[in-house]
Amino acid sequence: MSVDEDKIVRKMVAEIADSNEKFVSHSHDIENFKRIVPVLLEKGIDNVNLSMFDEATRSKLLNALGEEYIRRGNMNDSVKAFILAGNRQRLVEVGEHYEEVGLFSNAIDTYRLADANEPLLKVGRKCLENGHFADAIKAFRLCNDAESLTKVGDECFQKGKWDYAIEIFSAINSSHKLVEIGDKCLKERQIGYAAKAYDKLSSLGDVCLREGLLATALKTYQLAGNDMMVQFIRENFGNKLSSY
Repeated sequence: MSVDEDKIVRKMVAEIADSNEKFVSHSHDIENFKRIVPVLLEKGIDNVNLSMFDEATRSKLLNALGEEYIRRGNMNDSVKAFILAGNRQRLVEVGEHYEEVGLFSNAIDTYRLADANEPLLKVGRKCLENGHFADAIKAFRLCNDAESLTKVGDECFQKGKWDYAIEIFSAINSSHKLVEIGDKCLKERQIGYAAKAYDKLSSLGDVCLREGLLATALKTYQLAGNDMMVQFIRENFGNKLSSY
């Protein structure tokens, strides 16, 4: 859009704001705003400026713009419009559309933007049932649902999805599960995965040590086979570890 066209748009919007103050204050019919939606579409959601309108009017215009984006199949920009409008319900509905067509990662991102935990849990369970472990993990982590994450981790363990299992049990600080993975992988000669699981254990030990959880750090390093850090703790904090 040229500079002159941009000035025309700004003037048009300002005139609409000035001449329709009464209408804007009392009307709830979004159809009346659709006459300027084509202009907003031409500018694009990333460039449109509606600062001359009051909050209620901006919301109506953005919602109208979002609906038009949906009609045109432009879901990404519809999400942007509904975010700016604060329309959580329509964001959830867009997420449901993504879910219906199998775009689970997009659905999860949209539910997150809508701060909608229940749909997140629902899509997470669906992803787990259908073996979409990465998406299930993403959904449950956003919900801070440790119980569901453990279920995903156990499922990944049973199916030998070691990367996912290690990621999950590291995230929820489950040292005994990491040991179980490490031992299982070592037994099956999956040396790389075994090392990764034990390395995650040492990382957990580092976190515990930084937070002053000496006994837990010592136990974690022992499970990880990190003799150097076990010796470090015993020699420097032995007086605080009488029970060990």
